[in-house]
Amino acid sequence: MSDLEAPLVRPKRKKVWVDYFVQFRWIIVIFVVLPISFTLYFLTYLGDVRSEWKSYKQRQKEHEENVKKVVKRLAERNPSKDGLVCTARKPWIAVGMRNVDYKRARHFEVDLSAFRNILEIDQERMIAKCEPLVNMGQITRATVPLNLALAVVAELDDLTVGGLINGYGIEGSSHLYGLFSDTVVAYEIVLSGGRVVRATKDNEYADLFYAIPWSQGTLGLLVSAEIKLIPIKEYMKLTYKPVRGSVKELGQAYIDSFAPRFGEENSEDVPDFVETMIYNPHEGVCMTGKYASKEEAKKKGNTINSVGWWFKPWFYQHAQTALTKGEFVEYIPTREYYHRHTRCLYWEGKLILPFADQWWFRYLLGWLMPPKVSLLKATQGEAIRNYYHEMHVIQDMLVPLYKVPDALEWVDREMEVYPLWLCPHRLYKLPYKTMVYPEPGFEEQCRQGDTPYAQMYTDVGVYYAPGPVLRGEVFDGADAVRRMESWLIENHGYQPQYAVSELNEKNFWRMFDAGLYEQCRNKYGAVGTFMSVYYKCKKGRKTEKEVQEAEQAQVEVPYAETD
Repeated sequence: MSDLEAPLVRPKRKKVWVDYFVQFRWIIVIFVVLPISFTLYFLTYLGDVRSEWKSYKQRQKEHEENVKKVVKRLAERNPSKDGLVCTARKPWIAVGMRNVDYKRARHFEVDLSAFRNILEIDQERMIAKCEPLVNMGQITRATVPLNLALAVVAELDDLTVGGLINGYGIEGSSHLYGLFSDTVVAYEIVLSGGRVVRATKDNEYADLFYAIPWSQGTLGLLVSAEIKLIPIKEYMKLTYKPVRGSVKELGQAYIDSFAPRFGEENSEDVPDFVETMIYNPHEGVCMTGKYASKEEAKKKGNTINSVGWWFKPWFYQHAQTALTKGEFVEYIPTREYYHRHTRCLYWEGKLILPFADQWWFRYLLGWLMPPKVSLLKATQGEAIRNYYHEMHVIQDMLVPLYKVPDALEWVDREMEVYPLWLCPHRLYKLPYKTMVYPEPGFEEQCRQGDTPYAQMYTDVGVYYAPGPVLRGEVFDGADAVRRMESWLIENHGYQPQYAVSELNEKNFWRMFDAGLYEQCRNKYGAVGTFMSVYYKCKKGRKTEKEVQEAEQAQVEVPYAETD
């Protein structure tokens, strides 16, 4: 019998008080978190509407005034005593799972809360100019009625432009356009000395342009970005195809669902959107989407499914019905498709509110969903936070496409987390070697999905309680993450740093390339002013000694690879 058929037998875990608190946390969520979340969503919406009433000229004028305030604030910093620079955003507000421990030590805050406007939608240049706190729900409300959209629209409404650029952003269209940061054509950055620069791939700040993604805001303060727009249609024609077999066979079926042979990227068979959900070690559903006009969608015999209504089944459960009824096709309004995972937070909503997917809850209280991730974090103490780090997994494994079957096998053996989310993305071969980069020589291998200028990767999204935890067995979450990180390093994979990381500094720079990043830290005066990316991502509260060492840091690249 194979390892997959006979999982590791673990001893039973003794329950502690935190287990019971987590089990009944739904009471706080229903009576506190959901009402406040709904109120905040509504107030945010009103703020967005108020912003839309302003002319682009007025928004730009306010933007310039706010940038001056940022420059003035940086000038007030005393490097000898004020600490390293970061934003004034509260630690619990971030959507990421990290504790934001760097804000628990001495630091110097710069308030960017006013930067939440869409500054321009240029239909001639096909560019949307946005401030960093513009979120995905806000931008799709403005662009979709124009039959336009960002080339990559991350699924959750609350995800912001700044977070997706400085951190990590992906969507089902990333197999065509790359990660969210790959669709940016210009950054407006406030550097450490207060100088405001516009960085593009072909101006004097080209090195900074390529270094910004994944830097976590440690090279300068992002105050606006110009992002690529694409033409779209009113509906998404979505095909649900069930697949069955071993874990590795499911991985290959996912690859075959969208990936052309080497050099055939212009094939008409390549879909506009791709995602696959693996529901257990033997079953999954591959979904491929094509933009469709309203005339096509409303033809006799076609099925239109408005998945955005609060009473509708959660999207991942709706897709799962393909396993029983077979392959089917339906048309979903485009904006509702973009945000299909928002209401249930993929499938995390099932853990937060175990009965929220039931028909009676959806009809009665579904309009309150989802709870804001920031409020969920705000209502948990240190013990609850540590419990989730140990007993729960929220990680993304970015792996070369051809290694997806191996990655699925590893997750099944080591974590037993289901469902799994698979989403492909291009990793481009760029003029500079950035923090994340394709495998050397990939273009010579001519693998499925690759092109001469980009290697196809996949995000294996691992979000849920592991099988051993659900069975009441002993599970060491921190150790499992360390093993995952080691596997990624060995297989030229990457771990987005919104998640809890167990990497030490040496392994961090084995996973990521430090060369360009550290060059820009030195060239643009970030060293000693802004935190380093490892300092920000490192798990655990920072000591005063660590703060002082970071302030007095000298540029060095101890673990950078040399070409």
